[in-house]
Amino acid sequence: MSVEKENKDANFYMQRAIELAAIAEEEGEVPVGAVIVLDGEIIGEGWNRSIGSHDATAHAEMMAIKQAGSKIENYRLVDATLYVTLEPCPMCAGAIVHSRIKRVIFGASDMKTGASGSVINLFTSATAFHFVECASGVMEEECRAQLQAFFKRRRKEKKEERKLQREAELKNQMME
Repeated sequence: MSVEKENKDANFYMQRAIELAAIAEEEGEVPVGAVIVLDGEIIGEGWNRSIGSHDATAHAEMMAIKQAGSKIENYRLVDATLYVTLEPCPMCAGAIVHSRIKRVIFGASDMKTGASGSVINLFTSATAFHFVECASGVMEEECRAQLQAFFKRRRKEKKEERKLQREAELKNQMME
């Protein structure tokens, strides 16, 4: 496959992951989306659902892995590529290794919990039983902007909530 075709494909699949991240945001979740591709076909999609499902494991990657495994009726996703808008965390990196995904391509790095090279790298660890190819920076600006806008809005909402709470407390004190 030519580098140009590979880059075009990566952008196409990452754009789909960004669309899935927008669904997560609409549901009040951190906007992360993931797509798993095998032989040019999307076999799994996911977006963050931890808050709504009350499930710490419901990250975008985990949801996509579950769907892909169900679709091909095998937990081993050999030769598959995972596209995700944010660098996988240690939990997701472990599931990626365990599912034998061949390649991970992510948009934005995660300097707090990234397990694909930013903080640690579980994909190339000497203790790993399966090595995962990894590339980063695909549509990085778009992925980062989506996350930053979400957290900026969330901080503003929290600040407004605290302000309203203080005002209500003052009002109650004055009425006593």
